[in-house]
Order: sequence, then C-alpha cells, then structure tokens
Amino acid sequence: MSAYERFAEYYDRLTVDADYKSRGAFFDKIIKQNFPKAELLLDLACGTGSLSMEMSKYGYDIIGVDSSEDMLAAAMQKMPEFAGSVMFLCQTAQNLDLYGTIDACVCSLDSLNHLPDEKALEAAISRVSLFMNPGGVFLFDLNTLHKHRDILADSTFAYEHDDFLCLWRNSFDSKDGSVEILLDFFDRTSGNNYKRYSENFSEQFFDSSLVLSLLKKYSMELLNIYDGDSFTAPQDDSQRLLYTAIKKD
Repeated sequence: MSAYERFAEYYDRLTVDADYKSRGAFFDKIIKQNFPKAELLLDLACGTGSLSMEMSKYGYDIIGVDSSEDMLAAAMQKMPEFAGSVMFLCQTAQNLDLYGTIDACVCSLDSLNHLPDEKALEAAISRVSLFMNPGGVFLFDLNTLHKHRDILADSTFAYEHDDFLCLWRNSFDSKDGSVEILLDFFDRTSGNNYKRYSENFSEQFFDSSLVLSLLKKYSMELLNIYDGDSFTAPQDDSQRLLYTAIKKD
C-alpha cells in the first residue's frame, strides 16, 4: 500500500493536537502584514484540508494541492464547512501546475520534509515562485535536525482509540538526518479481532543554508525565520522552523 492511503483515514484523529485555528490566524497576520490585498491562496500539501478551511475564514479563495487522492477525498467531505471558495487539485509539490498566479502560499506541518530529496525541494520552490505574483508571500516550515535526531529519533509511539490502534515506529539515519517512518494500523473488526494495515514513508532533513540558497535562486526574498508558529527567533531546541519569504518584482 502506498503512503497516505490508510493514513488519510486516521490523519485528523492522529493530529488532533494540531491547532489549525491558531495557525491560520498566525499565517493570516503575516500575509496581511506583507500583502494586504492578497486574495488567492495556495495551501500546498493541504492534506485533509483543515488549514484550508481555517484560511478560507479570512476571505481567501483557496487552492488546496496534495499528492494523495485519499487525503483530498477526506478534504472534500469537509466542503460544507468551508466559508470561502476552494478548489482541490491532486498534484505533487515538485510538479505544481496551476491555472494562474497566486498571492500567497502556505505549506505547514513539515510537509516539504516529505519530499524525497534536495532536487525535489528545489523543484517545489521553483514551481511556487513561478506561479507567485510579485510581492506574494510564501510561508513554509521544515523540521530541524534536533527534531529528527532527538525527538523522532529511533522512537516508537502508540496511539490507541476505541476502534483502532496505531504503532508509529521511526528509524533515524545519522548520515543524512532523515527519518524512516513505519505505521502499523490495527482496525478493530469485532470483539478483540483486528485487521492490520501498514504504510511507510520518510522525512528528509534540509539544512537552512540550502533553503536560503534556493529561495534566492528563484527570486524569493527571505523575510524571517521563526521558531514554529511564533514570532520567536529559532532556538537550539526548535523542532520546526517557519520560513517567510516574498516574491521579488
């Protein structure tokens, strides 16, 4: 089974601690500060659409892009809850192909870490830049080496619900800072009977120097790097860095 199929079914329940409301308000504030007239927003790697839904409440027209049909199917089920207009497209970040230009792009929850390599990251940044209007705002976050090495590491996590159990197992590669992730889902069928499903994917580590060079190469000017969803400067123990950039004229 390919990645994000069975995962899509449980994604919202496994990420219940993700505060999309606060994240949406934070992103909107940054966008409005730098491009007050922004109207069309791309939610890149939108997953099940939770952030898209929050951003639509601020009056943006939303394009939600994700490579997983199953994730997008889950997002489509939320359509009645969207306050603004939204269009979902099934595409990879590195092959982004929109019908026109955008005023802002958000890509959160370390989605770009899921790209396979530096070449794919470069392609994704170049495609966002290609479709970004001058002055447009690009917000994206990436996991730090600290998170991969010391938090995800070689750890195993268990998430137990009434109807399913998820075992999340990580394997850290010290050579390149990547983490291989194996998910085992045990669906309760009846009584104490379970059916098992497995998925695996990886998260790459991308150094800040690489990210900054790619932004510069594709006409994106760095505004700030923050410690996660805050206006705090990065710390030694930061787990996720938020990059904010604008498209040059």
